[in-house]
Amino acid sequence: MLDFRFPTALQMVLSVAVAEKQGMRSTSATLAAALEANPSFIRKLMVPLTKDGIIVSTLGRNGSIHLGRPAEEITLRDIYLAVIDDKRIWASRPEVPARCLVSANACWYFKSVVNEAEQASLAVLARHTVADSLVELERGDKRACAEYAAAQEAEAAGK
Repeated sequence: MLDFRFPTALQMVLSVAVAEKQGMRSTSATLAAALEANPSFIRKLMVPLTKDGIIVSTLGRNGSIHLGRPAEEITLRDIYLAVIDDKRIWASRPEVPARCLVSANACWYFKSVVNEAEQASLAVLARHTVADSLVELERGDKRACAEYAAAQEAEAAGK
């Protein structure tokens, strides 16, 4: 089963950062609309992101979501670890009876390879901050940003 927590959380944090730079307000509703995600999924992801200080949110009619610390201090690794918990990239098969060379050693071998792959992935994510990501995104295609800004403006006009 595909796990969309990290890419969705990354998009959430980047969207909040962009909104802050533009002086716009972010809410779970605007994020859900912009990301075409279920609002309850967005709110569920907000819990660990808030717990880890990546975002902060204020409640109420004029509530909003902001970065919990400067974009330069939030790495993609921070976001990944916040929302994934302790779920491994790949799970090994449960222990199987040791009937041959492969079945006797497959579990520990697979776990060691997966651990190495996970550490490499985390190292790559640690090298990228939210600020770095915004610079890269600003170099890219800007068409979709207009849709997000329009959704935020529409919500602001309705309040």
